[in-house]
Formats: sequence, C-alpha cells, structure tokens
Amino acid sequence: MGLLDRLKRGLEKTKQLLRTDVRDLFRSGEILDERVLEEFEGRLIRTDMGVAAAARIIDRLREEYGGRTVDVDAIWKTVRDELIDLLRGNEPQLWDTNQPLSPLAKAPSGPTTILVAGVNGVGKTTSIAKIANLLQKNGKKVVLAAGDTFRAAAVEQLTMWSERLGCTIVRKESGADPAAVAYEGCQKAVEIGADYVIIDTAGRLQTQKNLMDELNKIRRVMQKVIPDAPHESLLVLDATTGQNGVSQAKSFSTAVQCTGLVLAKLDGTARGGVVIAIRQEMGIPVKYIGVGEQIDDLELFDPHRFVEALFEK
Repeated sequence: MGLLDRLKRGLEKTKQLLRTDVRDLFRSGEILDERVLEEFEGRLIRTDMGVAAAARIIDRLREEYGGRTVDVDAIWKTVRDELIDLLRGNEPQLWDTNQPLSPLAKAPSGPTTILVAGVNGVGKTTSIAKIANLLQKNGKKVVLAAGDTFRAAAVEQLTMWSERLGCTIVRKESGADPAAVAYEGCQKAVEIGADYVIIDTAGRLQTQKNLMDELNKIRRVMQKVIPDAPHESLLVLDATTGQNGVSQAKSFSTAVQCTGLVLAKLDGTARGGVVIAIRQEMGIPVKYIGVGEQIDDLELFDPHRFVEALFEK
C-alpha cells in the first residue's frame, strides 16, 4: 500500500464525515444561504478542528460564495486551501516531505536525544517503537531507554519492541528512578556510537505536578551526559480524545518544552480535525501521525498530503 493510500485509510472516518456533509449540504444550482453555512460550520466543529478554524473557513465561503449559485467543486477547493493554510501556520514549508527524518532535530555531534511524554493510554510506547523503526529503516543506530518504571508492563512492552527491531535497550527494575534510566540510556548511546536515543517516560496526567516535575529532572540528568539534550521533546496525543488533546498539549508543552507532536490512533476517529486545533492554538507542529496498528503505520505529517487524503476519493 502506497503512502497516500495508507493515509487515506487512516483518515477514513474523518474523510467520510466531511464528504458526507458537503454532499448533503451543498447542492449544485441552489443558492448558498446562511442556513447552509451555519449547518456546515457545526459539522466542521464536529471534527474537533476548533471553533476559530471552522469560523475562518465559513467566513471565506460566505465572502466568496454567499448568495450565489452553489459550485460544489469551487467550494471543495476553497475548503481545501483554507485547511492547508491553517495546518501550515506561519511556515510555508515545515520540512522536506521526501525525507522521513526531516521533522526531527539533529544533534551537531554525538547522539540525538528524543524525550517522549504523554498521558496514560495514548499509545506512547507503540509510537516510540514506530519512530525507532523509522530511524533504523533510514540507516540509524538507535538506543531505547525504558523510563516508564512505574509500570513493569511498560518496560516489558518496550523490551519486546527492542527485540523485534534489533535495537539496544536500557532498562531497570520496576520502581527505579526514571532519571537514572535516562542517564544510562544517554551513556549507552555515547558508548556504542548510536545516532539516536529515545527516552520513554511514565504516562501521566497534566494535573500531576510531582510527575511533571520529574520530567524536568529527567531533562537535567540527560544534560549531564549530553549537554544540549534533549534535542527533541515529543508529546504523543491520542486523536480519539479530540479537543481534550489541546489542553494536554498546553500543559505538557510547559513541562517538557515540547518541540513537536505525534498524533496517534488517527485511524480510529472522525475527529482528525484536532490536528488543526492544536496547530492553531499551540503553534506546535504535528511531526508524525499514526494511521494504523502496524509498525510501519507512522507517517511524516505534511499539510498538503493530509488534506489531499481527506478529500480524494
């Protein structure tokens, strides 16, 4: 299955919602009136793109087509163009879409460190495995550090993935200091000349101050081995949580100085519009999206490709 086909499959629920709405509401030959615009605005909000983004799209449609005979193709194009602009933000090109690793920062020398955080159950450990797989497929040597020592199952899960992928893992017994795991992970990466070290952390709620403080401790300890660590602080969000993901992003951004997002479980929701809400409200780029359960079901996020997958048949 090609990249665009995989993305289409992952976005099928959101895509069906949008296509059904446009087909139901906009009929060629009819006059585009305020009732139709208000109904469409409500349905856009149902994708969890946020009120501000939906209002911007409706304002554009009202300005260009309000009171005129409906041209469905023209309306499609306008909605697509607005979505792309919303997803890009102020940056015309976020990264090289032909280079799968281009969204990730690169250390000037030595291992590149990636700290990964997220609340419980968002698919964080699986997302780490997918990132490690992507790195190794592109010829990079990877170390995993099992910093979620609160749950023995999390350490076992990451260990299982490391064995499947054939990459080095640093782990300690359940209840060990997560910062110590991060420290040893960085040491191991330096020792074996790894290109990347990915640090897992315990799933936590943004309201748990002691655990949020722990993330700051992990950062400080990593810097004792690699002074400019972490080079990336990725937050994994579950797309099925919709707008709640925005509040998660705001809280975690402060704690870990978030540099980018991985949006997991996008294939399981009609709320794919949350990508737009996060981009608008946070200004933090979505770097990768999970579009399935397989190890290869991780895609570099590209606004053009994302919108194309939503609108193409």
